[in-house]
Amino acid sequence: MYINENYLKLEDSYLFSTIAKKVAEFTKKHPEKNIIKLGIGDVTLPLPPIVVEAIKKAADEMGVQETFKGYGPEQGYAFLREAVQKYYLRKSVKLDADEIFISDGAKSDLGNILDIFGLNNTVLVPDPVYPVYVDTNVMAGRKIIYADANDSNGFLPQPDNNVKCDIIYICSPNNPTGAVYTKEGLTKWVEYALKNDAIILFDAAYECFIKSPELPNSIYEIEGAENCAIEFCSFSKTAGFTGTRCGYTVIPKKLVKQGASLNKFWLRRQTTKFNGVPYIVQRAAEAVFSENGQKQIKENISYYSENAKIIADTMDKKGIWYTGGKHSPYIWLKCPDNMTSWDFFDYLLNNIGVVGTPGSGFGRNGEGYFRLTSFGNKEKTIEAMQRFSNLF
Repeated sequence: MYINENYLKLEDSYLFSTIAKKVAEFTKKHPEKNIIKLGIGDVTLPLPPIVVEAIKKAADEMGVQETFKGYGPEQGYAFLREAVQKYYLRKSVKLDADEIFISDGAKSDLGNILDIFGLNNTVLVPDPVYPVYVDTNVMAGRKIIYADANDSNGFLPQPDNNVKCDIIYICSPNNPTGAVYTKEGLTKWVEYALKNDAIILFDAAYECFIKSPELPNSIYEIEGAENCAIEFCSFSKTAGFTGTRCGYTVIPKKLVKQGASLNKFWLRRQTTKFNGVPYIVQRAAEAVFSENGQKQIKENISYYSENAKIIADTMDKKGIWYTGGKHSPYIWLKCPDNMTSWDFFDYLLNNIGVVGTPGSGFGRNGEGYFRLTSFGNKEKTIEAMQRFSNLF
């Protein structure tokens, strides 16, 4: 019996456990302090009322013989796939319903999609980066190279024609930096992928925070992307489904490599290894796309966006360099006075009781940077920024 020795190459996931330990120790020593946490990437507002209503109705259906559902289609029920299809049409993106696959979240599919690719592919990820992109490929034993994201390029690296890769990860709006690609920027990546016969894995989990029609919500707004890109999206940040779990992946039928349809490969993979998302959850997700559903989720998104503006405005007033905040729930700031990421973490915790996420936890290029999130209570966000203003 042999283990997968690639797991031995993984670094310990110490970032958030270290944060939790530091906060717990500080709280024990200073129980009188009111800690405000702006480091969490989880939503805090409850599910929209229309979603809750849909869950209750679907649950009732499951208790009646005539409407009970057993195993559903692994790729998702037609009613939800068609709802997603219509949502894309509003963005002038035409998809067939069978190009859309319902899943239990973007994180799962971003890892599982690797099943349909060979192990000898070279993978390109930006640095800093969402750790799932790196770790899932380390587990498989693939070669990983990095695109240099930094303050000089606004943390939006462009392709280097001298670098050859096969799989490219792009997240826009980005986690952790909050940076958003323009159509021109994404066009360069699509052109590179087409030229090099590469695949773009496009993570659109935060597309709902984009406010400008000039910025693309989907990779498929770029000409030629249907021939080189797979898109992943989630209801987690869009509608508060972090604990409910639902997302979708789009694989165009035009996406063919070595004469094989990747759409068919993914369908085969899902029908073999996945039993589908629960009917109740899919009905809840369908409600998100209704007229009232769109109105209610936009209210929640506006709430978080206002929090982001409060944080960004504070950075502007203090002259602190940052990306994100405007079209993203994340603010990625440069640590003042050349502090390291962890030094700045300790400085904020000890002096004002505010918790964020050290940028070094997202990669080498994250050192010296810090992530704050808008997924919190508005009153606490305001208070945190008042404390921040008084400190600097």
